[in-house]
Amino acid sequence: MMIGAIAFMAPWLLGALVLLPVLWWLLRAVPPSPARRAFPGVRLLLGLLDRERIPDKTPWWLLLLRMVALAAAILAFSGPVLNPRGNGAEGPLVILIDGGWADAPDWTARMSRIADALEGAAQDGRPSAVLSLATVPPAEAVLPLRAAQEWAGRLAGLSPEAWGPDRAAWVAWIAGLEGDFETLWLTDGVTDGAEADLARALLERGPVTVVPPRREAMALTPPRLEDGNLVVSALRADTAGPRMASVTAIGPDPNGVERVLGAASGSFEAGAATIDLALDLPLELRNRVSRVALVEARSAGGVVLADDSVRRRKVGLLSGRASGEGQELIDPLHYLRNALEPFAEVIEAPLIDMLGAVPDVLVLADVGTFTEGERAALTEWVENGGLLLRFAGPRLAASGAGQLEADPLLPVRLRAGGRSLGGAMSWGAPRRLQAFPEDSPFVGLVLPEDVDVSAQVMAQPDPDLPDKVIASLEDGTPLVTAASLGDGRVILVHVTANAEWSSLPLSGLFVRMLERLTQSAGSLGAETEDLDGVTWTPLQVLNGFGDLTSPSLVAGVPGADLAGTAPSADMPPGIYASGDRRAALNVLRSGATLSPLAALPAGITLETRDAAEETPLAPWLIAVALMLLAIDVIATLLVSGRFRMGRQAAAVLFSLMLLAPGTADAAMSEAEALRAANETVLAYVETGNARVDDVSRAGLLGLSTALHTRTAIEPGDPAAVNLETDDLALFPFLYWPITEGQATPSDAAYAKLNDFLRFGGLILFDTQDAQLGGSLGANTPNGRVLQRIALRLDVPPLEPVPADHVVTRTFYLLQDFPGRWMGAPVWVEAAPEQAEDIDGMPFRNLNDGVTPVVIGGNDWASAWAISEAGQPLFAVGRGIAGERQREMALRFGVNLIMYVMTGNYKSDQVHVPALLDRLGQ
Repeated sequence: MMIGAIAFMAPWLLGALVLLPVLWWLLRAVPPSPARRAFPGVRLLLGLLDRERIPDKTPWWLLLLRMVALAAAILAFSGPVLNPRGNGAEGPLVILIDGGWADAPDWTARMSRIADALEGAAQDGRPSAVLSLATVPPAEAVLPLRAAQEWAGRLAGLSPEAWGPDRAAWVAWIAGLEGDFETLWLTDGVTDGAEADLARALLERGPVTVVPPRREAMALTPPRLEDGNLVVSALRADTAGPRMASVTAIGPDPNGVERVLGAASGSFEAGAATIDLALDLPLELRNRVSRVALVEARSAGGVVLADDSVRRRKVGLLSGRASGEGQELIDPLHYLRNALEPFAEVIEAPLIDMLGAVPDVLVLADVGTFTEGERAALTEWVENGGLLLRFAGPRLAASGAGQLEADPLLPVRLRAGGRSLGGAMSWGAPRRLQAFPEDSPFVGLVLPEDVDVSAQVMAQPDPDLPDKVIASLEDGTPLVTAASLGDGRVILVHVTANAEWSSLPLSGLFVRMLERLTQSAGSLGAETEDLDGVTWTPLQVLNGFGDLTSPSLVAGVPGADLAGTAPSADMPPGIYASGDRRAALNVLRSGATLSPLAALPAGITLETRDAAEETPLAPWLIAVALMLLAIDVIATLLVSGRFRMGRQAAAVLFSLMLLAPGTADAAMSEAEALRAANETVLAYVETGNARVDDVSRAGLLGLSTALHTRTAIEPGDPAAVNLETDDLALFPFLYWPITEGQATPSDAAYAKLNDFLRFGGLILFDTQDAQLGGSLGANTPNGRVLQRIALRLDVPPLEPVPADHVVTRTFYLLQDFPGRWMGAPVWVEAAPEQAEDIDGMPFRNLNDGVTPVVIGGNDWASAWAISEAGQPLFAVGRGIAGERQREMALRFGVNLIMYVMTGNYKSDQVHVPALLDRLGQ
């Protein structure tokens, strides 16, 4: 890159060497001007260059010094740039990004690299195209070439998909293209078997540069139950060295608010591609887990959804026979216990006591009658969502329940007596089972040949009976019936739970039927092998970052596809439903592995690091020219013999101090400090990244303009703050964008920051990546930098902004806090425990003062940023919705600054009832 900069400056340097002797001759040929004495302030410096005071024979080294100084000045005004974005290349530029879940943890850096490439293409005037390999190739084999500036404006709308790239499909599409082009391929580093073919197809069209990920991908396989623990397997593609892996189990608390319910961590050993992580949780917490997520890499592959196939349900058992009656094999509960214990938590107790334990399923074996208290409690439990599973038997048949009138605790009315082999209503032979209907929860189960029924209770042939039958015998006689009761269900198996009336309890089908019914309690899931033969509809789907969202234009999918096909745009990972059954489709299936890319063909250029940042050289060349001229002044004094200590020497030394590069920016100037003390000035922390700092300044300029036009606050121009040298007490608010390469502040800077936080200042930390998770940033590179920086800050406990926080209503009424991105949670100081609801008030007395920190990742500066002409600098969303998002981002900024300036004045309204009460006294 340095060679390129030298080659760029070489023509200017040669021109300067030709012109310098001519300019120097002209300087010596012009007679001394008497006008010089009219300006005493510059008399000294002009006198030093007077040809009459310089010896006739100027030393060659002094002449060379002046020529170099003048050459540096000429080069500076030519505007040289180190590592320019444009490299003079011609022809189209095609930017490929794998675009799947494995790109999500590094998405911000990937978009930044694409933006740099598009900026270079714009400087060279090259048409460009940006394509995601995780999408379906266009119908026509034509590159969607557009101006690079147009593609740059679309980057904000790009996001990773929740499935992997289909490189094989793109190989065929690229083979059909016409014309040559250069390719920049940003790969996720995970193989799908087609990367070598894709690379060869691209090489046939022109040069190819591959940009590998900064970190290899990590993912999880679906959770499973092992020894009472919830276990997930963490996978990685790079096995070169040890690496930590941590997961959190997330689910709703009793109030429905999602929280972290447990965590586990482990370490990959060198060479290991898989590690098992076990979450040891109590049954109550384990049953609440909705998903398990990797802490290290937030993506759809790093999140696995837990359906009810991994939850042990709580099942209550009650028999109509007295305890200890009969032998074990004729005990109605014997077969039920053995069938349920592998996948359910079985409890046995009196009916009222079991209802108090809130079981998911209650199984009654030949229970005929209930007391009034038991009936009322049982009915209420079912109506609230419980599943009551009843088995028939002699007691139920003799009780008369449901014979004269409908019984809500039975799904159908029953006939008196029953049907048995050799009885009044007799069969000539035992009956076998009929195939289960399509709408039955048992559909797909295999019917054993040896299961038959010799006796049963019969259902009255009411008009609605066919709608309640979910299993029947080969002659059409109902075997299992079901009906809804409130939010719950009542199911009756018309035979006994033991082998007295049928051989069903002796078969494996009995276990599978109980498992299906138990899993369906509370919208439970199905095992993978049970998905076939049913159409499944998505309820919630994962996006590329691993967040659950509502499905969009996703139709029902066949169970065979859900069971064996990889996720795609037509079938994204998520939670799918069929009736009361729920099933989770995750990015990876059990037993999956991750492998790195296969060897790419020769001719591929591998980019080993990010593109170097564009650096203007003009300031440095001007500084060099001024320094050389200052040295020339001293040298001229020495050569002429006029070097004297005194005022002239002091003036020269003072000039050197002024010309020394970097000293002017070492600390905030006195004028800037005075302005900050006399005006309201919004400040941002300098990161050392010129682009980020420019965006921060433009963002605060946009926010200051909005405050000036909409509120009584009239901020001055934004100020840049150097944490090491500047006084933070001059500012009420600091915007701190977090970048991956940001250095940790010194001890002195931490002391100033903590004083700033303790005495009323507020810092808005912005990771700019829209990926700040519940663990406060551990999921992203910028988030981990934030955690490192925040370790020594005096930061209070935090929580997501509650709906009744003061910042939601200081000026505008807000519910969301978007920036250029939206969706990331925003964190503030947690409310004190004593913050309770106040009668008559719509909110609590939260944060008696101002939260010292606000943390988020929505890139607010980019949404606020305006040019000097007042025009927005960056695209936010698309069309009208994007402008609405920008407006909401500005409203959040206005609310935040009003909150900083006025504190909790609106929260003070909670004291109004007490004040009115005292005034009334």
